[in-house]
Formats: sequence, C-alpha cells, structure tokens
Amino acid sequence: MAGSLLGQDSGSTAAVTVIKRALELESESRYPQALVCYQEGIDLLLQVLKGTKDVTRKSNLRKRISDYMDRAENIKKYLDQEKEAGKYHKQIKIEENATGFSYESLFQEYLNETVTEVWIEDPYIRHTHQLYNFLRFCEMLVKGQCKVKTIHLLTSLDEGSGKEQQSSGLEEIRESLRNHGVQLELEYSSLIHDREIRFNNGWMIKIGRGLDYFKKPQSRFSLGYCDFDLRPCHETTVDIFHNKHTKKI
Repeated sequence: MAGSLLGQDSGSTAAVTVIKRALELESESRYPQALVCYQEGIDLLLQVLKGTKDVTRKSNLRKRISDYMDRAENIKKYLDQEKEAGKYHKQIKIEENATGFSYESLFQEYLNETVTEVWIEDPYIRHTHQLYNFLRFCEMLVKGQCKVKTIHLLTSLDEGSGKEQQSSGLEEIRESLRNHGVQLELEYSSLIHDREIRFNNGWMIKIGRGLDYFKKPQSRFSLGYCDFDLRPCHETTVDIFHNKHTKKI
C-alpha cells in the first residue's frame, strides 16, 4: 500500500493521500489527472525523505519514490504519444450551478510560455456580458506565463440594435490589447456555429456554450460577481484535444 512504509506525520499523510489518488486515477485511465497527482505526490515524498533519519526507512522511501517516478514517466510517454498521433482527448462535464471553473482554472494548464497565438471561434460575442467574458479571457492571456502576440476572433455580426455596442466594444478591447503589445484580428461570419479555442502549441478546447457558460450573478454585491471561480455555471461540456498542427482560421 502507498502508506505502509510512511510515518504518521502531516507530510507523510499528505503524500499518501495524493499518491493514493494518483493510483485511483491511473486505474480509471484518467492519465492527465493521474500524472499531476504523481508529480505532486513525489514532491511531497522527497520532502519527507529529506527529514528522515532512519536508514532503513530512507532506503524504502527511495525505492517507493523511484517506483512512482517510473509510473509517472510511463504515463507521460503515453500522453506524448497520444498527442503526437492527434488522439489525445479529455472531457470535463460542468454541472448546473457548479463553481470553480473560471477561465484561469480551465485554461491555465494548457497555456505555457510557447503560446504566442490564439484563435477563438464563438458566434456570440455580442451582448455586454459576452463582451466582458471575452475581455476577461484576454486579460487571462495577457497576465499569464504565455507570450501571446496575436489573438484571432471569429464571431458573428449583430445585425440588430446591438450592432454598434458590439463594434465599439470590440474596438475598445482591440485598442487596450494593442497597448499591451497584443494584436487582435477580428473577422465576422454569418455561417459560424462551432465554438472552439486553439493555441499554437497544439491544444484545442471546445466548450458547448463557448465562453458564455457563467450564470448571471445574484446581485452586484454577491460573491462571484468579480471572482469567476465563485460564479455558478450553466451545464456544459468541455472537450480538450491536442493536435500536432493547429489550423488557422
């Protein structure tokens, strides 16, 4: 068992908990989540090892750490092969009224320093709250570790009373991004139906509701109005793929 050779101190207990979760996730073929837990668990075990004086326990810990590192490495190799073959697919189901799904929580895992270009296809970047959603998404890109230089947005044109609001709002966002060294390329299409986001490191995320999966806050002064991790969501599905070559709009 994961904890049979560890003590009962808080560090050991935390390591056992995380490693057990990694083993469960691996047995369920949930490899991306298992890899994250293995990496976290190994880091915790290394901290336990540093504070261990007993020679026998140290030897057992080193063996256990080596075993988990091998498991993690095998999972990483498998995921890399799946990415290379374009077969990688992860699905997240967001339940009605679920919280904890801000753009940062959902996308940061796939935004590393190699990301310089982003493509967004979403037919509904029209109304005020949808424009704010897009603005929040852009803020996440600008303040993250990625080095985004160009954002491509393909959306549909509001032909009704909101046309001027949509146009002026997107122009303001474009100007603000320009001040941060990021170029926003806008394109409109009446034929667009799909909703997807692509990064030039190969990751592609499809959200059933696009960026507009948050519910309206209860009031201007309710939790979740500012912090979207606390904002209840509409039910939707998120599908994550990895393609070796990311097509351009």
